[in-house]
Amino acid sequence: MNEQEIRLDLSRAERMGLEEVMLCAHKSLTQIEQILDEILAADRSCLLTRLDAAQFAGITKIHRARLDYDAVSRTAFFNWPGQRAGAPSVAIVTAGSSDVPVAREALRTLNYFHVTALPLFDAGVAGLWRLIEHVDVLRTLPVTIVAAGMDAALPSVLGGLYPGLVIAVPTSVGYGVATGGHTALNAILASCAPGIVTVNIDNGYGAACAALRSLRAVSALSTSGRG
Repeated sequence: MNEQEIRLDLSRAERMGLEEVMLCAHKSLTQIEQILDEILAADRSCLLTRLDAAQFAGITKIHRARLDYDAVSRTAFFNWPGQRAGAPSVAIVTAGSSDVPVAREALRTLNYFHVTALPLFDAGVAGLWRLIEHVDVLRTLPVTIVAAGMDAALPSVLGGLYPGLVIAVPTSVGYGVATGGHTALNAILASCAPGIVTVNIDNGYGAACAALRSLRAVSALSTSGRG
């Protein structure tokens, strides 16, 4: 039997507003190359996530020349036409510098979909003044993504200071009972700050998609005259 390993969903953007993205973790180079071949043949672009340095190095030169690769976030833009400049509509805040790879995955995802993000890194509650100095700026933006590990106190604190949508990303940063981000996830789910939403551990891509859905919903309401 001829097993078809890859079937691209090229109409996903028309159905749900977000095109299919390639998760590269656990994919072989052969699979990645086949997907890139099909994307190029369809004259499309593609966002690649969890593309590690070894995978990137193994991609053929003809495809690698079309990749905008960021090693920190392990993301790449393939055959991408470029970003439309604009004012930030989303802030991305991290508790510490160890959370930056996850935050950059969110930032790069937003950039790929032509949304400008404002990065505010290393603003955790251990030095609360670092967050307080950004609150006035944050309050001008409708959505903030917060990446935090350990006890993940930052989303709760920000949720009590900021009126917009808080999308929390628990990260796997931390020692011992942090248990690879599970403590952070549970802390966010148990937050006393109402209305915080959360995504899975280390899922910066998912947080960016939640922000995109929110922004588009607000835009649609405004356009229809109901906002």
